[in-house]
Amino acid sequence: MCLGIPGEVVAITDASEQLATVSVNGVRRKVSLALVGDSDIAVGDWVLIHVGFALSRIDPDEAKATLDQILELDQAYADELDAFRRSAISSESEGGRIPANPRPALDSGSASS
Repeated sequence: MCLGIPGEVVAITDASEQLATVSVNGVRRKVSLALVGDSDIAVGDWVLIHVGFALSRIDPDEAKATLDQILELDQAYADELDAFRRSAISSESEGGRIPANPRPALDSGSASS
């Protein structure tokens, strides 16, 4: 699965090489605009970025909605980790102890046919 992240173009760093600086939630990175095609990308435009390449120009409202969804996923993940940390898993189950290593030992001396 690939994830494209919206970024705002804050500077065209090398027009001849089609390089720009984009900001994603305040984090700035250089990206290539070469894959966008004939588009004249300008400062203030939003682009969809994947592995250092702008793939397309996107609408600012779409960019905001996408960033909001990504942040929600991040919060949901953080909430799930917190719930996992808080869960108390007993070392005893229905009166019997759970072994320290629940994997069965491999008996190298026996062969199954």
